[in-house]
Amino acid sequence: MTLMVLIFLLLLFWEREPAEEIVVTSIEHLHVDYPKSNPIRYCNSMVLQRVIREPNDTCKKKHVFIHERPQKLNSVCISHRKMVCPSQSTIFCFQSETKFKMTLCQLIGGITYPACRYQVSALEGYVLVTCDNLGPVHFHGYIE
Repeated sequence: MTLMVLIFLLLLFWEREPAEEIVVTSIEHLHVDYPKSNPIRYCNSMVLQRVIREPNDTCKKKHVFIHERPQKLNSVCISHRKMVCPSQSTIFCFQSETKFKMTLCQLIGGITYPACRYQVSALEGYVLVTCDNLGPVHFHGYIE
């Protein structure tokens, strides 16, 4: 009897390989790179490392990495700068009160992930995010 209980518990807590690929979609995973990594060909490397792509496996036309502490990004959700999100008529965004250091990756070659090539541009701007009770959930862009 004890052996059966032990086998049951082992099967219950046994780690199984997921049947499908798990894609991490948190704003921190997709957009925060602090401190800034320094790989060769920054955007190309980061897009591959973070698996940044469109849902149909095509290359994203542009992607932004934010080089500030996650806590600083979280503080945007208590900003008094609340506005309608760009290209969204019913969703409200919070704008950061200070400019953030960022890297803009613009697609210059490739169509299907992972054969994407990007041009790198450093920039500073105010970030726009949507928030829930736990903090930022979606990056909506920036204002220079």
